[in-house]
Parts: sequence; structure tokens; C-alpha cells
Amino acid sequence: MVAIIVHGGAGTIKKEERIPKVMDGVRKAVLAGWEELRRGSALDAVEEAVKALEDNPIFNAGTGSVLTIDGKVEMDAAIMRSNLEAGAVAGIWGVKNPISVARKVMEKTDHVILGGEGALKFARLMGFEEYDPTTDERLKQWQELRKKLLETGETRHWKKLSALIKEYPEVLRSTVGAVAFDGEEIVAGTSTGGVFLKMFGRIGDTPLIGAGTYANEFAGVSATGIGEVMIKLVLARTAADFVRFGLRAPEAAEAAISVATKHFGRDVAGVIMIDRDGNVGFAKNTKHMSVAYLREGMEEPYTGI
Repeated sequence: MVAIIVHGGAGTIKKEERIPKVMDGVRKAVLAGWEELRRGSALDAVEEAVKALEDNPIFNAGTGSVLTIDGKVEMDAAIMRSNLEAGAVAGIWGVKNPISVARKVMEKTDHVILGGEGALKFARLMGFEEYDPTTDERLKQWQELRKKLLETGETRHWKKLSALIKEYPEVLRSTVGAVAFDGEEIVAGTSTGGVFLKMFGRIGDTPLIGAGTYANEFAGVSATGIGEVMIKLVLARTAADFVRFGLRAPEAAEAAISVATKHFGRDVAGVIMIDRDGNVGFAKNTKHMSVAYLREGMEEPYTGI
């Protein structure tokens, strides 16, 4: 039972007019991935679906990534196959599609994660051209939020940044991801611009295998939300473990989010996943998480938020 699912990030979309654009974005992404899946490759399907999300400036990944406290873009991405091959980039800039660079790390190196300048040098070696993912909208948001943060007089306190995250969740906590099953292997991929006004050098859960991205013989998982929560809970691997313990993807996703809620409260996490039988699962403890999926036998993708 072949299947693919994508997400556009967990959080709260305060501006209602953004919802149709978000829904259209995840729908187009899942259809882009489905075209590759029909050709037989879950790996290509995940890469193409995530690229479609990275290229859509409404999402916080690739083009439209949020800015660090000093006004720069530092992106993370990871991709993983059920045979445990994996590749990731952390804190990369100057490229259009971090998910594609992550795939090259998996295929062309003996490493799992390349970070910062090293990741950029590798991208150039692989032929990825210079690209500025900063948009005018993100720059304006950065200017407004940084001014607000500075006006508190306590810019070094994460407590203040947390308050901003709650006030502007639709732009501060967003990640994109995809999981696909082609009948033989499961592949998971995730990409993000991180958290708005994050400290330079901050790395979230997305490129950390087992935290924000994971795939094995039982399931593939992509997580979204507060990265520090996913890291501490190793949430993507936790969700896959629930399948190993006997749950199907829908129940495993709910179980993983229950763990996040128990330890860190609500409004922190969401996951999408597919198990080895092609079952699709997704769950969140946030108000919104845009999702689209297609399974064998469906004529049109399911979309929800």
C-alpha cells in the first residue's frame, strides 16, 4: 500500500486568510511527491514534496526561512531511509533546497550531518548554486520582532523570546516534512528555517536523527514544533518505537504526542508518519498543523489543518 504524507508545520495560524494558502501549499507538495511515488521511489517522492514546500515562501523552510537574532538565515534539513541511511545539514545558508543537500550528504559522504560553513562548502562542491532564501516579508517580520524584543531590555532571556513565540506562533514555529512508502522502503524528510530570532548557531531537532526525522523498518516520522522538546524526547524515534511495540501509525502518532504533552504541556509538537503496512498517521497538541496525504486507491489527496 503506497502512501505519502506531508506537513507544513505545527502551531497557530492567527491570520485566517493564510489558511487557504497553507492548505494549497501542502496539497501541491503531496501531489508533487505522489508523481515520484508512482514512478516507484519513496526517496524521490520525499525530496520532491519537501522541495515544493521549501520553494513556497509561506512556509518556514528554504525560501521564506526565518531570520536569526543577527538577521541571517540558518536552515536545517534531514532525510532518512528505512535501511538506516541518513543525511542532514545544520545551520546552512546560501542554498535553495537544503533537503537536496541533505540527500547528497547521505549519498556522497560517510557522514550523517554537515554543519555551517562546512555544509555550504559541500553544497558548492556538489554544484548547488548561490541562492538567498530571505524574503521581504521575513525581513520585515524580523525588524518588527527584534525591535520588540530589544524594547524589553532583556534580550538574553529566553523567557522573553518564549513570549514572542506565543504572540506570533504562525511565523515563529514552523517546519515542513514528508514521509513516503513505496511498498518496499519508507523514507522521511524534514526541513526548517528554525525559530525566529534564534541565537546564531542554534540547531533544532530537524537534522538530528531520531529527534525531528527518523525512518526504520517499522515506520518513518517527521516532527514539527518546539525543537528543544523533540530533541529531549527523541520524539521521531519514540513514534517509530510505538509501531515496533505493535501500534499502527495513527495510534502511534497520538501516543507520541501524548508523551510530549505529558512532559512539556500543550502547544509544543506535531508528527506525521507512515508504518510498514502503509498506514498513515498524524497528531498534534497545537491548534493547527497543515497536513495532506495520498494513499493507493485515493483519487484526491486529503488535506486538513
